This record gives sequence, C-alpha cells and structure tokens, in this order.
Amino acid sequence: MIFKQLFDSVSSTYTYVISSGIGREALIIDPVLEKTDDYIKILTELDLKLVKVIDTHLHADHISGLRELQKRTKCLIIMGEQTKSEVVNLKIKDNEKVKIDKIELKSLYTPGHTDDSYSFLMNDRVFTGDTLLIKGTGRTDFQNGNPYDQYNSLFNRLLKLDDQILIFPAHDYKGEKFSSIGEEKKSNPRLQVNSAKEYAQIMNNLNLDSPKQMDVAIPANLKGMTC
Repeated sequence: MIFKQLFDSVSSTYTYVISSGIGREALIIDPVLEKTDDYIKILTELDLKLVKVIDTHLHADHISGLRELQKRTKCLIIMGEQTKSEVVNLKIKDNEKVKIDKIELKSLYTPGHTDDSYSFLMNDRVFTGDTLLIKGTGRTDFQNGNPYDQYNSLFNRLLKLDDQILIFPAHDYKGEKFSSIGEEKKSNPRLQVNSAKEYAQIMNNLNLDSPKQMDVAIPANLKGMTC
C-alpha cells in the first residue's frame, strides 16, 4: 500500500495520499489548494490515477484543493451528505463505504467541530479530520459546531474503536504526525471528563481567535473557488 502524509505549514493541515500500489487508483483526503502541484507530482512519480478526493468537512482555515484536483485529474469529489458545498459529486452517508481498487474506507459521521464533519476508518487507522486531534479536539464555536455533538462523536463513536487503531488528523500544531485511540484515551486532556456537560464547559470557554483565512476560505470552499 502507498500511504503519504503531507503537511501544509501555513494552515498546519495534514493531507493524505492513499493507493493500493504503483500504477493503481489513488484517493486524497483533505487537500490544500496551494499544494496541488505537490500532489500531482507524487501521482505522476508513482504512476497513480487520482479517482476520488475527500474533504472531512468544510474547512475554515484554508482553501481546499478539491476543485483544482478535479479540474486536473477528473477525479470524483466526495463529502458527507450534510455538507453545503456546491462542488461535491458524491455525498455519502454514515457507515457508507468508499472504495478504490483494494482500499476500502468506512465513513463515520462525527459532527461537533462542524455539522458536516466525517471521519474515515481504513483497516488499522482512522482519519479523524478536526474531530479528534493529537492531544486535543477541534473547536466547536462556528459552522454549526456543537460541543455536545462532538462529545457524542468522540465518546460514542471514535473512542469505541480498538485502542490499537492509529489516528491521523487533519491538523497538528506541534509537529506530531499520528497517535492511537488508546494513547488519546490516556493522555488527551480534553478526554479526561466525566460527562458531556463537563466537556461542553471546556469547549465553550476556549476563547480562541477566528482562523485567519476564515472569511475567505469558507465562501471559497462552498463555491469551489480556487483563488
């Protein structure tokens, strides 16, 4: 299997290129527009055909590369059925399968960071978007985010997975590349709570600044603009 984890230092976004092997079909998760040439270079070098591209949710901190990748490769754009994006070709439901060649991802509806947030389970790993981060969780104060929904997504969905399952998030701000369900249960400070109310109190008092690109990124990602 080919598995590439790429990083955009401006938005601290992780993007994933996945394929079952050289010369086969590929999919990309959470692409960043400015990194499109890097993705195309990898696809070309490995003789991969990009057939599907996924955003885990409507991003507020960068402009997505979905539309540009589709223009250049004719790939299919996939997001969860709750998305308001106007460029999606296939809207998937909870527990639906996304397949390429011998690769299969199971969609998990994990709202809370946004109302359209999905995670994707693939064998020994799960792509958690901004729902579950390494030693953190995604903020819940805009785009119809809700800390109670996120608590449910975390404690009744993601943390029910096997402890050995690896976590690959859409962002990290401290240079960590992956974790595991078991490790996050033990050491993620936001998961050391006893109730949804306690979790909501933490999330409702973060007092974070809005993402710098929010006013540009959200409209662009809704309409599929590339500049």
